[in-house]
Amino acid sequence: MAQVNDRRGLAFAGVVVALAAVGVYLSMRPAASGPGDEGPAGRTAVISEGTPAPPSSTAPSPAPAVSPGSFDIYRYLPLSRQQIAQAADVAQRFAVSYATFRHDEDPATYADRLKAFTTLELGSVLARDVTTPATVEQNRAQKIVSQGSAQVKRIRNIDEGSIVFVVTSLQRITAEAGPRQLSTDYAITLTQVGTEWRVFDMQPAEAGQDGDTGGAGDGIVQ
Repeated sequence: MAQVNDRRGLAFAGVVVALAAVGVYLSMRPAASGPGDEGPAGRTAVISEGTPAPPSSTAPSPAPAVSPGSFDIYRYLPLSRQQIAQAADVAQRFAVSYATFRHDEDPATYADRLKAFTTLELGSVLARDVTTPATVEQNRAQKIVSQGSAQVKRIRNIDEGSIVFVVTSLQRITAEAGPRQLSTDYAITLTQVGTEWRVFDMQPAEAGQDGDTGGAGDGIVQ
């Protein structure tokens, strides 16, 4: 009976030793490698979902410098170079016509000359102003002759279909009281009517204009 027990004890010890050996083997065996894993065979490791990618060492390219010599301002304006030039020409010629008149000229002729540059509404306002009996009589009594010139000074406001120039008007006046010169800065608003530019409003520059063409211009009184 004692021999049987001894054999059982030896058998049990052998099983324990065998299990221990299997455990050591499993602990030393490398984990199974899937495609792309970095393992003994040199395969690269797979980055699992949710693992952030390593930061890039490449710095972003700097934005190209803006060269003053090649910067085209007209690309950023609502009007082309040609449109602005055409509007400036109308503003300047209108200012010259406005500053040029004489006492012995028919006031209606003077009014028609101004209407050639203006919208219908402003043309009517100016015609009323320059043909006012008090203005006509004063010019005739003083024998006023005014020769005008003008120069566009700057752009005050620009929008699609509308532009405001500040124009310097110079009047060389001869009269009974003697010769004199008058220099005045006007804010002249122009608006597109079809393919043409028309003067919509004219005010002393210090009064200011924002280019609004929503209503008829007020005109000015000489």
